[in-house]
Amino acid sequence: MAIERTLSIIKPDATKRNLTGKINAKFEDAGLRIIAQKRIHLTKAQAGEFYAVHKERPFFDELTTFMASEPVVVQVLEGEGAIAKNREVMGATNPADAAPGTIRAEFAESVGENSVHGSDAPETAAVEIAFYFSGLELVG
Repeated sequence: MAIERTLSIIKPDATKRNLTGKINAKFEDAGLRIIAQKRIHLTKAQAGEFYAVHKERPFFDELTTFMASEPVVVQVLEGEGAIAKNREVMGATNPADAAPGTIRAEFAESVGENSVHGSDAPETAAVEIAFYFSGLELVG
């Protein structure tokens, strides 16, 4: 497998409950390296720009309001097959369907408040990483 980079967001429901360290430990235990990280508080407009792909979906307003409700931790993870590995560590979007030991099985409060976001493909990862980080901030 190739070394990849992927975007990870620790969402407001998790930062509010002080779970950043526990979630990061799961990424690191899975062999992913955190090569960039910052805690930010998105505006609703910024969340809307990031999630623009979902603009026509019925949950868009709820999603952007939620993502602007508390600080988030945005980070870049790096490792072999990082995109698939991150998605495996996160677990299914619906925490009821998430495998035991995954982030969402352990920490998610609902389908909407599911603690983490991760890129779904190399092209998406590149766009999402560039949304939050300059090249100078990627220090892997």
